Amino acid sequence: MKLKRVVVTGLGAITPLGKDVETTWKSLIEGISGAKPITLFDTSKFKTHFACEISDFNPNLYIDPKEARKLDRYAQFALVAAKEAVADADLTNEAINTDRVGVVFSSGIGGIGTFEQEIGEYFRTEDKGPRLNPFFIPKMISDIAAGHISMQYGFRGPNFGTVSACASSTNGMVAAFDLIRLGKADIMVTGGAEAAITIAGIGGFNAMKALSTRNDSPETASRPFSASRDGFVMGEGAVCIILEELEHALARGAKIYAEVAGGGASGDAYHLTASHPEGLGAKLVMRNALQDANMQASEIDYINVHGTSTPVGDPSEVKAIKDVFGEDAKKLNISSTKSMTGHMLGAAGAVEAMACILSVQNDIVPPTINHAKGDDDPEIDYNLNYTFNQAQKRTVRAALSNTFGFGGHNACVIVKKYVK
Repeated sequence: MKLKRVVVTGLGAITPLGKDVETTWKSLIEGISGAKPITLFDTSKFKTHFACEISDFNPNLYIDPKEARKLDRYAQFALVAAKEAVADADLTNEAINTDRVGVVFSSGIGGIGTFEQEIGEYFRTEDKGPRLNPFFIPKMISDIAAGHISMQYGFRGPNFGTVSACASSTNGMVAAFDLIRLGKADIMVTGGAEAAITIAGIGGFNAMKALSTRNDSPETASRPFSASRDGFVMGEGAVCIILEELEHALARGAKIYAEVAGGGASGDAYHLTASHPEGLGAKLVMRNALQDANMQASEIDYINVHGTSTPVGDPSEVKAIKDVFGEDAKKLNISSTKSMTGHMLGAAGAVEAMACILSVQNDIVPPTINHAKGDDDPEIDYNLNYTFNQAQKRTVRAALSNTFGFGGHNACVIVKKYVK
């Protein structure tokens, strides 16, 4: 069976760097940090007081207020990003067969804010009997964003969400890609959303000592590949990516951002939260993606790394890249856009895949910000190009995006320039 080719025909975003794709991309290229003091709740009892929060978000500007009340913040983000992407790809055109349009939209945690609110309300009013909201479960579950997008636009193709911690939306994108190239759908709406800047989210990751506590300088707290890194910065938001079968896209005159070349997955089989110190799972997932794309390592020009700014994770990913790419590793541009967006957890793969798509389209690589001269870690090889502090123009024939999640879940996707 000959596999069908898959291209990207639409993008949508709401991130700490902007409430649309254009603003987010401009901020990424300019090296702007989205980190700032948290306003969503009182952080005085926690070690971390900042995150990459989406400021001044009013869901009623995008969603009918009656419907918005039925949605957790993460699902609101998902619908905002989907609205932009659907319009960008012109999917409301009556000529499109919506039976052949599906949705795979992911979240690592889902409605954690709703869970907090409802359980808190229950204990505050338990003397009056159970008072849980009838929308509690539908608001909380992590697959519901896919359902809402499907219902909003009448898309009746394959519909589900993937949950694999921080690899969720990359796994979802690869699943959507496979559905199209196997002929089971013409168009797939994919991406990820997360809204875990909550008491439980910040408190839980603080308890694990996973978050940066650099409260005196939030904007410089995420510093991947630097010796002084002390943990990741939480982010929130959503990115939506429209994938489409090539001939279908050409027939309707859709604009094409890039082609999806392949994807891969692997498991570390090592530790609950830490990546393998030698990057065994990371090596395997990149090799699997390259094999799936039928590409050589030398054909990749840019890697958007997982690069969370944690002491253990960054060196192991560098080791994996060096092993997979060999001497070609020195020709790559490598960057961690998490240094600007923060770690958007289940949405990280989507925002980083978008960065790769736009890098391929525009021949520019966004930077890894916050690296200072002399702040070098002896466990990291600085002969590689981490695109420190400033975007770099170069031809980007193909880009690879890495995402690794708690539980040892690894996922990778490769996008390349579309050539007829």
